[in-house]
Amino acid sequence: MKVLNLLFMGVLITGLSAFGYKKEVPEKVEEAFNKKFPEAKGVHWDQESDHEWEAEFKWDGHRYSANFMDDGTWKETEHEIKFKELPERVRISLFQKFQDYKIKEQEISETSNGTLYECEIKKGKSKLEVAFDEKGELMKKEVLTEEEED
Repeated sequence: MKVLNLLFMGVLITGLSAFGYKKEVPEKVEEAFNKKFPEAKGVHWDQESDHEWEAEFKWDGHRYSANFMDDGTWKETEHEIKFKELPERVRISLFQKFQDYKIKEQEISETSNGTLYECEIKKGKSKLEVAFDEKGELMKKEVLTEEEED
């Protein structure tokens, strides 16, 4: 009977994992989040990887996402912004380097290494995510597949 119970538990755990069962958010992660965003509302957690967690929430009238490592280390915070909120140098660089592309959305990404302005742009079927620093320097250019959009 013990073997049957162990087998049942193994199947149950495997089944829950296959259907998106998530581990509980580590206490250190929740503490770090609450300290950084004490006024956050409607917090929803997802596990990004084995050791990284992402919170989606509303704060200061905007939708945000913030990523933390298992030990509570803050990694990144992102939120969408309006085009006019991009620094002038970023807008100029975007138009110079990608003049034939349509801008679909833009967001600000803050990390301990600084701030990046990320834009999703499109020309025909080609979709890119580009990121600029505050000076308008292109820091990242990545081709997006359908799965990576939004």
